[in-house]
Amino acid sequence: MLATMADPAAEEHTSQVSELCSECGQFHLLLDNHLYNFQDEVDDELICHICLQPLLQPMDTPCGHTYCFKCLENFMQEYNFCPMDRKKLSFQQCHKSSLLVRNLLDKLIVFCPFKDECQQTMQRCELEAHLQNRCPGFKKYKSELQQKKNPVSKGKEDPPAKVETNTPKDPEVPSGGSSLVAESSAAAVVSLGTAEPGLVNPAFEETEEDLPQRTSLVAETTTIEIHREDPEEELGMRIVGGKDTPLGNIVVQEVLRDSVIAADGRIAPGDHILEVNGVNISSVTHCQAVSFLRHPGPVLHLMVLQEKGFSNKSAQQDSTSAANREVIHVTLIKRDRSEPLGIKLIRKTDEAGIFILDLLEGGLAAKNGKLSRNDRVLSINGQDLRQGTPEAAAQIIQTTESRVNFVILRQPGMQLSDPVEDSSTSNNSSSSSSSSSSNGGSPVHHRRRVDQNHYRRKSHYQKDLPQGYISHEKTVAIKKEPKESLGITIGGGRDNKNKLPIYVTSVQPIGCLFRDGRIKRGDVLLSINGIDLTHLNYYEAVAALKSNAASHSVVLKALEILSLNSPEPSSDIKEQGFGWSPLWITWLGLPSYLHCCQDIVLSKGNLESWGFSIVGGFEESKGNQPFFIKTIVPGTPAFRDRKLKCGDEIVAVNGVPAIGMSNSELIPMLKEQRNKVTLTVVSWPGSLV
Repeated sequence: MLATMADPAAEEHTSQVSELCSECGQFHLLLDNHLYNFQDEVDDELICHICLQPLLQPMDTPCGHTYCFKCLENFMQEYNFCPMDRKKLSFQQCHKSSLLVRNLLDKLIVFCPFKDECQQTMQRCELEAHLQNRCPGFKKYKSELQQKKNPVSKGKEDPPAKVETNTPKDPEVPSGGSSLVAESSAAAVVSLGTAEPGLVNPAFEETEEDLPQRTSLVAETTTIEIHREDPEEELGMRIVGGKDTPLGNIVVQEVLRDSVIAADGRIAPGDHILEVNGVNISSVTHCQAVSFLRHPGPVLHLMVLQEKGFSNKSAQQDSTSAANREVIHVTLIKRDRSEPLGIKLIRKTDEAGIFILDLLEGGLAAKNGKLSRNDRVLSINGQDLRQGTPEAAAQIIQTTESRVNFVILRQPGMQLSDPVEDSSTSNNSSSSSSSSSSNGGSPVHHRRRVDQNHYRRKSHYQKDLPQGYISHEKTVAIKKEPKESLGITIGGGRDNKNKLPIYVTSVQPIGCLFRDGRIKRGDVLLSINGIDLTHLNYYEAVAALKSNAASHSVVLKALEILSLNSPEPSSDIKEQGFGWSPLWITWLGLPSYLHCCQDIVLSKGNLESWGFSIVGGFEESKGNQPFFIKTIVPGTPAFRDRKLKCGDEIVAVNGVPAIGMSNSELIPMLKEQRNKVTLTVVSWPGSLV
């Protein structure tokens, strides 16, 4: 069914409607449904019998009819019966249609409404993102609208307007070819001030007190071109999310040191990957996204959404000077981990972030000659430091084996202002060397934190397996020769960063387990000959397996995790041999009693937000879903703490279990905590691409 709707480019403004809708790109009253131009005839079962258009936000009645949310809401304000069979009805009796129906509606193909400038078609759910980020017609419309709102003064011209109207430009990222984040000539800045449906968003909550400090959350989409000398080389980042998870989008969880992505320096944890080589992956499964990102090739084009934090007055004031700055990539190579770079890093009085105070004479950085005093450090080895501290930068440098990749922002001619002491730290000057600084200060030593209070998931925190997962426990008894090898390699261990259980990474064709055939790659090993393996570290597990393999008989207990909706990518996708590990989505099916939890304590000021958003929770149509961290906002307490990661599952808040809670129940708990909150989380490693 092709809806009869006018071309917005030719539509005249009326006294009631002054601007195009940013979601559907058509003129309609604010309280009316969105309008779409559908490519094909739409099945009558998907039509609302009030507006006679394909359903929007479908609602089911107890008598079995389905209408648009707004249509039914408006109808019920005047009548108390169903429009189709006239049975008595109240709006409170109605509920959202099933996920299947909503997905069918979202996948209906529509035309872009700007048919003169753009002839693209897409799924209905993708139209808003297309208009905001890619449509030349909508961009032209917003530019013209901006010029009408801000008429040019005589003899002058305004520069071309960006897609946004109220979001200031991030002063940390200059425009032009040398931009840290932009190779696209039309990067779109969008406000994320309102949460998407189903998104618990304590990070973005604003009060009247907050308004002078921040106006909205700003994000930017950009296209980044990644070059690989070896087309088979890993990108070196971990991803989470997918349409088959509550996260929805594909999100970067971690950038590995010394990787292709880290050397490029423009992608950071928390970035949302929207497209890979022109293919939209914003609505694909996790496994499909992994396949796209693992596909070999010398050049990779990624469209990403990068959050810039909350915009503020100082950002508007500083935006003019940002245009004169230059983004520079510098790589320093250490001979070993302990070699100092000879750099002093400080904070400044008038600008966020960290800066180079001095280069020590004879040091590695001074000999290299590419870094200068007053350079602002944006990232090191892919770790975003735009809101970072000198201590965090020094720790990254000191734990790096060889290549230290800097991305710095430089404004020629600026003199370094005096460093400022911050009451939150005892020393704001930090050297990347462990030797004494040139002004006679004490050496600065940074150590890795010890185990951060990880513990087994408590019984009252435990949950049932999510929908679509089955875990099958199996006992494998084998008779063997004493010298015959089991023939497996393993990974994980409770000394692992993510405190994983022991799992099988390969079954070699030379051992007795390959011949038996019941133990498979990815199985979690629970015990061998009655010895519990679930609490052991990697080396303890290796020793236990070797000592028991010398017996004539071996009894292995293992757990097989099956994801019914998301089979792993086919075997032709590149894998790393003995370095194989399960995908992130596989760990979501691990039974709760094998989880290791961690308590993360966040503190904030009265005018700050926590700085994270979460998705998931109980929904009538989906049942109980875990809560996941979806977004961590730069410059906020969650960002500065650096323990919380995208894709982490929230198990409890201040000791209160989150299992079974809905969004509306968890939001007040987070809002009530003004200055301190304890989050109990389970963290799984993202899938490596």
